[in-house]
Amino acid sequence: MTTVVEGEVARGEFVVLRNKRMGDAHDDFRWRTDAELASFDAARPFAATYNDYVALFRDDLLYPSPYRRSLSIEDYDGRHIGNVMYYNIDAIRREAELGITIGERDCWSRGYGRDAVATAVRHIFRTTGFRRVYLKTLDWNVRAQRAFERAGFRMCGRLRRAGNVFVIMEFMAAWLDLEGIENRE
Repeated sequence: MTTVVEGEVARGEFVVLRNKRMGDAHDDFRWRTDAELASFDAARPFAATYNDYVALFRDDLLYPSPYRRSLSIEDYDGRHIGNVMYYNIDAIRREAELGITIGERDCWSRGYGRDAVATAVRHIFRTTGFRRVYLKTLDWNVRAQRAFERAGFRMCGRLRRAGNVFVIMEFMAAWLDLEGIENRE
């Protein structure tokens, strides 16, 4: 019997994607202040206090942006292991950029990231009418690139920004069998 998760929006092979809640703030702060995790985004770790972070987190929950959506990733034991988001939403071009963090290191290289990405992409295409989801990852992050490829993404370019080289990958709605749901192309 499948346990229903509060705020669940999609379920994959290993993970459940659900709406963010205040209880996620502690994990999110821990991951956002982690230098190694920040390096995967070519970013600096969050440098303000936990209380400052909670205030921003609360505002994001109360006043969500129409240009981004962030979801929590839980394993089937109910543990919050990461986050997936889509942002830079462009309703005219019908596309968005995808980002993912698996914050719990014991979940790395075990299929959770691939499953979360594949589950998020199916959810996005089923609920938004978008035709394309793309992402950027640092060229040296081969582990992530392999996970994205296994989730169905294909490389479509490279980008140099602030001294870093990013691989751009995309997933088109037309590539996915949406089980009878019209692709809207």
